[in-house]
Amino acid sequence: MSRRLARETALQVLFQRDLTKEPLIIAEEVKRWADEFVVPEPSRGFAQELVEGTIDHQSEIDQTISSYAQDWSINRMANVDRNVMRLATYEILFRSDIPGRVSLNEAIELAKRFGGEESAKFVNGILDRIVESNLKAEKKK
Repeated sequence: MSRRLARETALQVLFQRDLTKEPLIIAEEVKRWADEFVVPEPSRGFAQELVEGTIDHQSEIDQTISSYAQDWSINRMANVDRNVMRLATYEILFRSDIPGRVSLNEAIELAKRFGGEESAKFVNGILDRIVESNLKAEKKK
């Protein structure tokens, strides 16, 4: 299974949803983008889980990102950066099967590939704080 291709697929679906503001049939959009990226079948389910989870928890995810993004509102962020961080924040907060540092590193790679010149640095700065905060919270449990 290629989790990186699954994340790229999930990012495309989230980006499309954010840009068009139109309701999507998630399974159809994941399939369409997975076909475009030639994503192996086992990875498609993971991509769909990521999209559904990110959308289901978007309000909490956006609040979390906003609380760590000093002087940046979520709506002022570049569309790619915002959706890369949403995807990674979903993984960090809601997917205990994925280490936070893995989600952070994958997000940086997505930002480098799909974002602007400063995207990776911007994404890293915010997500690193979210990962650290989440690790501290887990240690207290």
